[in-house]
Amino acid sequence: MDKAKILVVEDQNIVALNLRNRLKKIGYIVPTIASSGEEAIRKAELTNPDLVLMDIMLKGGMDGIEAARVINSRFSVPVIYLTSCIDTGTLERAKLTEPAGYISKPFKEEDLISNIEMALYKNRSEKAKEKSERNQ
Repeated sequence: MDKAKILVVEDQNIVALNLRNRLKKIGYIVPTIASSGEEAIRKAELTNPDLVLMDIMLKGGMDGIEAARVINSRFSVPVIYLTSCIDTGTLERAKLTEPAGYISKPFKEEDLISNIEMALYKNRSEKAKEKSERNQ
């Protein structure tokens, strides 16, 4: 497994720290944690992550869905929603951002790992295809 950099965006500190520790134990790099949408965008720009794990309900004026939309459009970084928010309206809004995954809390570690690995693989494949097409 590659040592991918994952930005954790979670406004509950204990949950964020637990998630960071679990990811590090698995072998991922977690350069930083953000607790608001605005902070997530700044930290994505600074750390250039391979993937973002994004809670939907965040502190501040921007929720995780809006932050994911900005991060994906500006930095082409896949986002996996990791949230307890599963109502239909939220799910419909989240789908519009074309997330790499949507995991409901509480989650099993195997579900987290498989979603992360699939998202990373898909993103790498898409980038390799784009590069190949540019070089033709």
